[in-house]
Order: sequence, then structure tokens, then C-alpha cells
Amino acid sequence: MSVSAETAIHGAAEPTGRPGRSISGEYLTFTLGEEEFGVDILKVQEIRGYDTVTRIPDSPHFIKGVINLRGTIVPVIDMRLKLNLERADYSDLTVMIVLNLGERVVGMVVDGVSDVIALGSEQIRPPPEFDGQFDTQYITGIGALEQRMLILIDIDRLISGGALSTIPPQTH
Repeated sequence: MSVSAETAIHGAAEPTGRPGRSISGEYLTFTLGEEEFGVDILKVQEIRGYDTVTRIPDSPHFIKGVINLRGTIVPVIDMRLKLNLERADYSDLTVMIVLNLGERVVGMVVDGVSDVIALGSEQIRPPPEFDGQFDTQYITGIGALEQRMLILIDIDRLISGGALSTIPPQTH
């Protein structure tokens, strides 16, 4: 059965094998080195330049610290370090994407922000399988757009739990 026939019968195609969850939609694209990533635009609260952070003692290497964003304490994660990529120096072009993840606001440091793109389910392929050699559970799919390949990130899954559980969720 073709993807379009599958979509017509069951709704949006599901590349990750999780029934009932479509990942088509709009994505904010950002770069880390030479790679392009996408995150659901509905999770993005704002985009800003990198601010100096207050370091948290004994925190994991990928948590740079926290910032005070209009009265909200926001943990800041270096995405290069979180994804085990090569470390890079911050510059005037370094960007922080502030995400609203329900009860938690999180900043993620990236090399740059590209644009917002719309991807239909036919443009999204399942994530590759690497026989458990490394963790890909946070990759929802690979977006194909003309000559570009985007690694689509399930930011809730990537950011949730673990080290961030020591920083309390925001209450307003």
C-alpha cells in the first residue's frame, strides 16, 4: 500500500510506529555544526541571543546553568553536548531557543536558527535503526525537503526527566 493510500485510510502516516500520532506540521529548524535539526514550532516560546548563565554546581556537563527570564528560572542546555557532538565556542551568533514544555520552560543553545518549514507526512521518513549502538528514541523522523535532510527531534523526550528533574517545574 502506498503512503498516500495509507494516509487516506488511517490519517497521517506514522513514521515512528507510534499509532495515532502524526508528526506532520511546522518545524523551527536549527543547526549544530553541519547538521540541521527540526523542533515542533508549537513548543517554541521565543528565540534570543545567548545570555550569560548562572552555573549550577555538580550539574551534568550539558546543562550550562540557568537564566532569569522575566522572573522565570530557565535551565539552559547546550544541545551540542546533550547530543554528544563536538564542543564549540559561543559567539555573537550563538542562539538560545526558549521552549515551553508544558510545566517546564527550557532554553537550548544552538549554533543558529534557519527558518520555519512545513512538512507533510509524505516528507517524513522513519528514523534510522542502528541496532542499539546509540540512543535514537528522541528522533521522530527524518524530514526530506528538496536537497535538505532534517533530523526531527522529539524535544519532550530528549529533555524530560534525568538531570532536569532536579530543577522544579514552573508555577505561575
